Amino acid sequence: MKKFLIIITVLLMINLDAQAKNNNNLKQQKNMNNTTILHTANAFVSKGDYESFLAYCTTDTKWVFVGERILHGKEEVRAYMKEFYMEPPVFDVELAIEDGNFVTVTGNIRLKNKNGKYEHFNYCDIWRFENGKIAELKAFVIEKKP
Repeated sequence: MKKFLIIITVLLMINLDAQAKNNNNLKQQKNMNNTTILHTANAFVSKGDYESFLAYCTTDTKWVFVGERILHGKEEVRAYMKEFYMEPPVFDVELAIEDGNFVTVTGNIRLKNKNGKYEHFNYCDIWRFENGKIAELKAFVIEKKP
């Protein structure tokens, strides 16, 4: 009986330690500002880990590419990434400005097209957050001509 109680005690201690570590990770994420959350999420895109990026989005996230298309929800964003990110895009962030639930980012992006050549774009993204998750994107993207 003593061995059983010792085993249960050890298992409870391991479980409590794991819960404490998980709570610390959640606290760290909650203490992150939206700009840091966005940069953290985009680091996954740069590595081609789109599923980890999508974990930072609300289920009903909405992405508006001005003058081009509107994506509704994670599934449409996932399909977009599968179609257009044949290789991970290369971002060059020039400026990020946070104001409340919004983060505006400007910069350059390179995307490999179906012919294997990079296309270059300037962008201005306005990201809206809800409870630390990406709820909406309004993207202004302009192709750079050679």
